[in-house]
Amino acid sequence: MGNAWGPAAPRAPRRGENLGNPGSFDELHRQCKEVFPQQMEGVKLIVNKALSSHFQVTHTVHMSTLGPSNYHFNATFVGDRQLGPTEAFPTLVGDMDNSGSLNAQILHLLAERIRTKAVFQTHQAKFVTWQFDGEYRGDDCTATLTLGNPDLLGGSERHPPPGVGWGDGLPPAAGGGRSHPDTGRQIHGFQLGGDAQCRLWWCPCELLPQSQRAGLLDSNWSVGAVLEKKLPPLPVTLALGAFLNHWKNRFHCGFSVIVG
Repeated sequence: MGNAWGPAAPRAPRRGENLGNPGSFDELHRQCKEVFPQQMEGVKLIVNKALSSHFQVTHTVHMSTLGPSNYHFNATFVGDRQLGPTEAFPTLVGDMDNSGSLNAQILHLLAERIRTKAVFQTHQAKFVTWQFDGEYRGDDCTATLTLGNPDLLGGSERHPPPGVGWGDGLPPAAGGGRSHPDTGRQIHGFQLGGDAQCRLWWCPCELLPQSQRAGLLDSNWSVGAVLEKKLPPLPVTLALGAFLNHWKNRFHCGFSVIVG
């Protein structure tokens, strides 16, 4: 009996197509984080104002029932050299709250393939975090070198104040052992997580047409929902959110108003 299948077809040669650069390390995690709705609590007012094509300021007032209320002032400067829709150099971002604590980032393009970033964080008048990143982008790869919290003075204070953790400005999985606030476990500086989440969408209703809705369900018995609605012709966006943790018997809700 002959071979019923016939001779094997020769394998087609692999195409020599370039895979392209995967992008920065931060972008890989940012797309995952943007899938889930942001939890909100209390009342928040956000006012955005563009002073020019390069400079923008943001005022944020948050009145909370779980913690102290606060005010944040954010200023962003974007340079003229734009390599993509979300990449412009140099970029300077600063955020300061009512207690004087500062978070600042500086992004600069040294060469066509070399990007640098510096992150500084202070708690009132004390420096608690500083980090320097160097990134090289090849044709199909990205290499990043991070120097976090270098002890340049030799005798500086190494313990952050309460509420501020090492690596708050570091990228995910490179924050010096920083774990997820709810589910992370720290073992010798490595981060382990046992959390599973999913996002749910449902169709618009007649009560609030053309509004965005998102739901959250995770393995910690937490459920939540967020509704966002633009209020034309005003440049105002209203967001409502509610979250319930059955395991901890904790419920919190809030709304925010975004102007600009």
